[in-house]
Amino acid sequence: MEDSSSDTTPRGAPDDAVGAGGQPQTGPTERLSWMRLLVLLVVLVLVGAGIYVGSRHLSSSSPAVDRSWSVPYVDVTLTPTYQFQNPESNPARDIALAFVVADPKHPCTASWGGSYTLDTAASELELDRRITQLRAAGGDVMISFGGQANAELALACSDRGKLTTAYRDVITRYDVKAVDFDIENADISDQASIERRAAAVATIQKERKAAGHPLDVWLTVPVSTDGMSAEVQALVTATLQGGVELTGVNVMTMNFGTVADPITNMLPATKKALEASAGQLAAVYSAEGVTLDESQRWAKLGATPMIGQNDVVGEVFTLDDARGLADFAMSKGLGRVSTWSLNRDGPCGASFSDVMVLSNNCSSVEQKALEYAGVFTVLPGRTPSLPQGQQVTVTEPPLVVDNPTTSPYPIWRPDGQYPGGYKVVSQGKVYEAKWYTQGSQPGMLVANPWDSPWALVGPVSPDDQPFTPSTVAEGTHPDWSPTELYAKGDKVLFDGLPYEARWPNQGEAPSSLFPVGPNSAWQPLFTLPGEPTGS
Repeated sequence: MEDSSSDTTPRGAPDDAVGAGGQPQTGPTERLSWMRLLVLLVVLVLVGAGIYVGSRHLSSSSPAVDRSWSVPYVDVTLTPTYQFQNPESNPARDIALAFVVADPKHPCTASWGGSYTLDTAASELELDRRITQLRAAGGDVMISFGGQANAELALACSDRGKLTTAYRDVITRYDVKAVDFDIENADISDQASIERRAAAVATIQKERKAAGHPLDVWLTVPVSTDGMSAEVQALVTATLQGGVELTGVNVMTMNFGTVADPITNMLPATKKALEASAGQLAAVYSAEGVTLDESQRWAKLGATPMIGQNDVVGEVFTLDDARGLADFAMSKGLGRVSTWSLNRDGPCGASFSDVMVLSNNCSSVEQKALEYAGVFTVLPGRTPSLPQGQQVTVTEPPLVVDNPTTSPYPIWRPDGQYPGGYKVVSQGKVYEAKWYTQGSQPGMLVANPWDSPWALVGPVSPDDQPFTPSTVAEGTHPDWSPTELYAKGDKVLFDGLPYEARWPNQGEAPSSLFPVGPNSAWQPLFTLPGEPTGS
């Protein structure tokens, strides 16, 4: 507000206005103008310096996230396989795929859960195809390394060069824009692995930045209601000092108490843990010469609750807690909210008698399917390297003529009888039967996606190899003859493939349309890619 009481000169007065003593006021007015100009220049220089210092500080940290990012975890190797690429299975736009760890036999080689190589995950879990499908629908994935159950690569692999290659192989294969390192147990205080990890990640981060493909990096760590432990804070510090530009630190807001003294109200405990962690994070950055204001420290913080029943008996993260956390995240500008996990986001079956026992496939609380995920879909933000507010235009796909000589699975046919788990190709996409079906075309519009007997796996890739049935050596069985009378159990070769007679027959050729239906006189003695075991 301007105070006009000390200004007695009329507005619009001429330059030769009379000053004190009745003398014309000319010279002093001119000198005063230069003085004001000099002061203004000094102020501008100081402000410019301040802006430069602020920019220097901010440039050493990742850009702030304006709105919270909902990115639930999916346990990739858990059975049954979670179909995250299907809209009915995943209301979230983006997901965190967990966990990439060291191969038990080859410590410097990446694996999924210690059970699948990157290649076998593609062939047996259809992981690459499912990621492609999710992205086609406007979503994306973050890859999470580590976790509680297996050895994170940096802990198992002592060769820094090989470790860098292992991380790079994963990041390049899935072309990810964000990664997450879930550091737990002894990994938190293992200084050698912390330094190896930081050096490897910093190298890859610089490579991708130079190539125009920035990589956001998150650390996921345990937390108590008092915030991050001294060891966890030291881990964050060492990661920064190792050259990693951290997008943020995601704290696991779960398992706060003990069996003897569980936390019975999880939302206040979660808020308390986050408030403490935000202050600690600001202190860690300050010690490294980077000042985070209030919004920046919250943007660099994430929360991951375990939905429903936690590991600690008596600690339950309820749907009301989820709604409260979503509101809290929006009000603070929390950079990220994840949940463990989409695999668990559903009610337990009637046969699940003890709801206090933790399950990997249900929440152990009364809920609708994917109700937790639905709560957090109100968080519309994304991690910095992903486009904010991305809109996806859905158009009618062009008609595709499927070619059996280039398809990885059999082409769907209306008369085919498909047991649950059978994979087919239709209109350039791979589908998997949810249950026994015949005559229902994959991809056909239905009132509700879950009513379709087919689950979309993903598009046929140009790199796919055509499916080839297993064969036997030439001469193992006689070739089928249209004039031969065959008894039940007789074996023949037809187009190089072995068959066995289901009943006596003559002139009935074995079927080369797959799957072979139960009305055929000949039972195939071979398997097909995508064919469920025992079908």
